[in-house]
Amino acid sequence: MSTAGTAPAPTPWWQSFYGGLQKMGRSLQLPVAVLPAAGILNRLGQDDVFGKDGLGWDNVAKVFAAAGGALLDSNLGLPLLFCIGVAIGMAKKADGSTALAAVTGFLVYHNVLLAFPDRDQCTGTIVGNQCIDYSAHTSSAAVFQNPGVLGGILIGLMSAWLWMRYHRTKLVDWLGFFNGRRLVPMITAVAGLALACLGLWVWPPIGRAMTDFSQWLADLGAGGAGIFGVANRALLLIGMHQLINTFVWFQFGEFHKPGTDEVVHGDIPRFLAGDPTAGQFTSGFFPIMMFALPAAAMAIAHSAKPHRRKEIYGLMTSVALTSFVTGVTEPIEYSFAYIAPGLFVLHALLTGASMAVTWALGVHDGFSFSAGLIDYVINWGLATKPWLIMPIGLAFAVVYYALFRFVIVRFNLKTPGREDDDQVEDVTKA
Repeated sequence: MSTAGTAPAPTPWWQSFYGGLQKMGRSLQLPVAVLPAAGILNRLGQDDVFGKDGLGWDNVAKVFAAAGGALLDSNLGLPLLFCIGVAIGMAKKADGSTALAAVTGFLVYHNVLLAFPDRDQCTGTIVGNQCIDYSAHTSSAAVFQNPGVLGGILIGLMSAWLWMRYHRTKLVDWLGFFNGRRLVPMITAVAGLALACLGLWVWPPIGRAMTDFSQWLADLGAGGAGIFGVANRALLLIGMHQLINTFVWFQFGEFHKPGTDEVVHGDIPRFLAGDPTAGQFTSGFFPIMMFALPAAAMAIAHSAKPHRRKEIYGLMTSVALTSFVTGVTEPIEYSFAYIAPGLFVLHALLTGASMAVTWALGVHDGFSFSAGLIDYVINWGLATKPWLIMPIGLAFAVVYYALFRFVIVRFNLKTPGREDDDQVEDVTKA
C-alpha cells in the first residue's frame, strides 16, 4: 500500500484574490498611520494658530505648514508614503531593502511623469515645470498626469512582487556584488520607468472615469455622502474599506491655496489646507465614531447576562473610549459584525444616514486620521458648523442604543456577554 500523502487541493483563484485584497487593505493602514502627524503639523501652521491671526509667529507657522504639507502633498508626499507602506505590507518577510526598492521605483516613475507636462492645460508656454503667459505676464505651475496615491500603490505592489521574486537571485561571479537585495532596486527602477510610460498613455481615460464617478457622488450632495458612508462601512466587514477611501479622500477634487501656485487634491488634504467646500466624505463619521458606536457598546454591555455584566462593562467601556477619543472603531464593530450581522447592516445604513444628515445641515469637518475627539478639537477652527456634530451625535447615540438593545434582546443575539455557558471559555480566549 502506498504511504504517499494526497496532494493538497489547489486554492481557488477567488480565495487567493480575496485574500490579496484583504492583505492590501491592511497594508494601506501603515501609511494612513502617518497622517495624524501630518494633520497636527499642518494645523499648527494655519493662520489662526501660529500665523497672523493667532500668535503672529509667521515664520514658525511656515515651518509647521511646510512640514505638514510635505506629507500631505498629493503629487509626491502621499503617493510616496503609500508606495512604501504597500511594498512593506505586501512583501513576505520584507526588510529595509524592500522600502529602498519602492523609493527607487517611485522616484524614477515620478520624474518620468514630470518630463511630460500636459500642454492642453497651459494657455501659454511650458518652461520647465511652469506655464508662462508672456502676454499677461503671469505664470503658474504646469499640469502633469497625476495618478497620485493610486500610482504610489501600484509602484508599491510592483516593488513587493519584484522583491519577493528577485531578492535571492544570484548572478554570475563577476557580477556577484549585485546579487539578491542589491539587484532589486535596479530592476524596480526599470519597472518604474515602464510603468510611468504606460501611465502617460492609459491614465487619462482611467482618471477621468474615476473623477466622473466621484464627481457624481459629490453632485448628489447629502445623498452622495450617504452612499459613500454605507459603502465604507460595508467594505470594513471584509477589510477592504481603504480601497474606496483612497481616491475620494486623497485624490478627488482640487483646491488652489490662496496666494500660492499649490494645488491640493483629495477631500482630507483639501480640508486641512483650508478648503471650505471639503468634508463631504468625512463629516458624517464624527457623530458615529464619537457618540453612536460608544452608545452601541453600552447597549451590548447592558444586554449581557447579569453574572457577566461587570466583565463586559469593562471591555465595552474601554473600546467605547477608544472610539470616542481616537476614532478607532474596529474593536466595537468586530465585536458584533460576525456574530450579529444584522446589527452591522443597521450600522452601515445608519452611518450613511449620518453622512447624509450632517452634510445636508451644512457641517463641513474633516480629520487627518479618524473622526475622534482628537481630530474634532484640533480641526475645530477649520470646520464649518462643527458644534452641530454634538447634537447630531447625541441623537444618533439614542437611536443606536435603542435599536441595538431591542434587536439584541428581541432576537437573543449572542453578543459579548450573552454566549452560551459552554462557549464562554473559547470566546474569551479568542
